[in-house]
Amino acid sequence: MDFIEILKAIIYGIVEGITEWLPISSTGHLIILEDLLKFKDMRTDFWNLFLVVIQLGAILAVIVIYFKKLFPVSRSESGVFIIEKSKLRLWLKIIIASIPAAVIGLPFDDILEKYLQNTPTVATMLIVVGIVFIIVENYNKDKKANITRMSELSYKTAFFIGISQVLAMIPGTSRSGITIIAALLLGASRVIAAEFTFYLAIPVMLGASLLRAIKYGLPQGLNEYSIIITSFIVSFIVSIVVIKFLMTYIKKRDFKVFGWYRIALGIVLFLYMFIK
Repeated sequence: MDFIEILKAIIYGIVEGITEWLPISSTGHLIILEDLLKFKDMRTDFWNLFLVVIQLGAILAVIVIYFKKLFPVSRSESGVFIIEKSKLRLWLKIIIASIPAAVIGLPFDDILEKYLQNTPTVATMLIVVGIVFIIVENYNKDKKANITRMSELSYKTAFFIGISQVLAMIPGTSRSGITIIAALLLGASRVIAAEFTFYLAIPVMLGASLLRAIKYGLPQGLNEYSIIITSFIVSFIVSIVVIKFLMTYIKKRDFKVFGWYRIALGIVLFLYMFIK
């Protein structure tokens, strides 16, 4: 087991845990990190698997934090197990919102990854979506949200939020970023927009991650298992902290700071591309 490689795995887990849930694009940050902090003698298939597994750690954090809100079976005071219809309706909304990404996204995943997984695309989308964030927040300033509870989110609204996830297939867009923007434009409060975005990550990211895990195979040797397990655990722990931070932050503040950050990072990526 190589200590330096484990340290790198910890750093990757931290970056994934932070950038997966803040609307600032995990892809953009991982591109920079991959150039600055390469793993020693890493197989291409293992690298692709590694990126999948650290995402799974982040998804697990959502499941743990929101388990009570999402798990449809509860126990009454008399000890009888009951199925809560409100939670079943929520899952139906999540499934409906996941359909566009599954139908449109999965067939073109390899093509988009081949032609758009590059620094210019990521940098451009970081800036574009960052500008959109600022515009949307300025547009919504002093406007009262129509959807302040998850029960007020209609199936139609959920579907339109889900359509926006297709755009997230363009690297640098940020899945959480684009779905939050869509939800805000459709009248959701910042809290509901962020929370529903977290819920959507479960089927969309879990499905895509599992398919890629099957495609790239299992780790080989103690070193690969050590790296992948370390990053998974770190990503999970950091994701819990970041999700709780974000939900507290947006109760009093807007998303514009993330828009400005995206623009700055996009510019840095363009400069980085021309310098190296």
